[in-house]
Amino acid sequence: MKDQERSRIVRTFSALAAGILLSAAIAVPAMHPQAAQAAAAHKPSPSPTPTPTPSPPPKNHSPFCNKLANKTLGASQGAQMFCFGAQSANAAQAGVNGSASASTSFGSNVDAANPQEDVTPSGVQVHGQSETSIASAGPYVVEAWNDGTGFFAPCPSPMSKDQLTGYGFSNDGGKTFTDLGGLPNADCTTIIDGDPSVEAFTVGGATYFYISSIFIPFNVPENALSVTACKVNGSGSTATLACGQPIVAAISSACQTFDGFTFCSFLDKEFLAVDPGRNRLYMSYTEFGPADSGVVELAVCDLSSPASPTCHNGSDGSITGTGTTAAPYFIVAPGDPNFCENEGAYPAVDRATGDVYVAYEHDWFSGLFNCGGETTQNIMNRVPLSCLTLTPTSPCAGPSQVQAINITSLEAAFIPGYNRFPMNDFPRVAVSTRSGTISMVWNDARQHGTGDIFLQSFSLGSLTPIQSQPVRVNSRSDTGGWLFLPAVRNADGSGNLDISFYSRSSPNTALTDVNASLKVDPRTTSTPTRSDTRITTGSSDWNAVSSIIVPNFGDYTDNYFVGSTLYVAWSDGRLGFPQPFADSVSVH
Repeated sequence: MKDQERSRIVRTFSALAAGILLSAAIAVPAMHPQAAQAAAAHKPSPSPTPTPTPSPPPKNHSPFCNKLANKTLGASQGAQMFCFGAQSANAAQAGVNGSASASTSFGSNVDAANPQEDVTPSGVQVHGQSETSIASAGPYVVEAWNDGTGFFAPCPSPMSKDQLTGYGFSNDGGKTFTDLGGLPNADCTTIIDGDPSVEAFTVGGATYFYISSIFIPFNVPENALSVTACKVNGSGSTATLACGQPIVAAISSACQTFDGFTFCSFLDKEFLAVDPGRNRLYMSYTEFGPADSGVVELAVCDLSSPASPTCHNGSDGSITGTGTTAAPYFIVAPGDPNFCENEGAYPAVDRATGDVYVAYEHDWFSGLFNCGGETTQNIMNRVPLSCLTLTPTSPCAGPSQVQAINITSLEAAFIPGYNRFPMNDFPRVAVSTRSGTISMVWNDARQHGTGDIFLQSFSLGSLTPIQSQPVRVNSRSDTGGWLFLPAVRNADGSGNLDISFYSRSSPNTALTDVNASLKVDPRTTSTPTRSDTRITTGSSDWNAVSSIIVPNFGDYTDNYFVGSTLYVAWSDGRLGFPQPFADSVSVH
């Protein structure tokens, strides 16, 4: 880095640190109702002294939130919800209000939520359920999403609607769902703050689902990520899902004190992958500390007691009492010396060997400012099983293999109808044991300015690249519309990948569908010739959708392959406000 560039960054971070408490100079973030209640409960009693000790500023006045407000850092929808609360859509959007019946039909597409339940105890309808994840085991399917009702519902509320992660359960293979409200949380001094991921685990004849989220305590400076363990009770059409209380899976490892107030690192963008043969659950995420722009980390949970996992580093710190930090279990990628941002980590497990692979985007958002002259890349990492001991920290200092792929980022794109800037290019990952590959897919503008979906595969173990350069996997039978936010989780029975993504037929429309490129050979060196498969039965016009959260239809989609069925989850706007939809496709 040139001296003047380094000096500029140092000055920027110094100014941010010095201005933490000057929140009046920026838009004041909205407080969750339970955060306000907790603050009121801990307000100092009146004192006869003329200079009483000031109350700590709200946690969403932290350096991390100030960086988001000042546009020197990017983060997830969950982080935006934590820092800024409910947000209106951008001025380009025309809000469409209206009631919708839960019986509204969209063909095979299914709303996993019930809009009639997105109502606060005071009778306020809330428009903002998006950013979806899905998993399946046999006939059972769970979808989870960010639920904006928690912005306005006090704690406690019926069906835990004060929490910001909602979820639904299906016992008929995704044909219908029951909206179960928010994830259970009996502690009003904490909140489950969205950005969900879902995994499925079957053991001893019982089926479990795990739902991860950002997890925020109000009474200690530490922040956390949680896992909620859910068990299917009964069977067939009478089966139900029962979920427990949140379990801390990861916790802040770094804190810093400014003017007597302590702020700890924020943990963001978590995602899950299960190793059923070894009773392990892995969570990748990014930790934004006081002095870095993103450390990619990995946590591990022992599923020997599947209803009550023990997680590292989550069980090694504390968010009760005065709070205690814990060292990261495993560091996939340290913070960049030039403060270029790492974000968007996703994990996958090689179930044959137990190795874990984690991919993330390097220089996201910071690439807009020529950060240190570095290149925006998606980076694949291998963590061998020998490093994944069930101990507070891993015995290994870092990944055994690393491969970086230069990308042409869409982060500078203002996608019509999408009320969040910047767009991301986060890599989704999947292992194909049959093909001997670990693959990542992402949206990329190298061939078309409106984006395509690209694939890069590597040999398991060595991470030797399979393709000499990334391969486009979507067809281009359309007229150049936007393609973005792909999903892939696991390979099908033939070892192929099934990749779903948002798709538009024209660059000059906000009408959005979900398409899929099915049966993609992870070793392919050329674009598949078959046409994409349409998943949605109708388009969402995102310029005519009302939403209180940003981004209005999330910053990721999801899919999950099991048996011969691909389950796809996405945010849909056909009701006039975002809803978590799902559908399934048979792949033979």
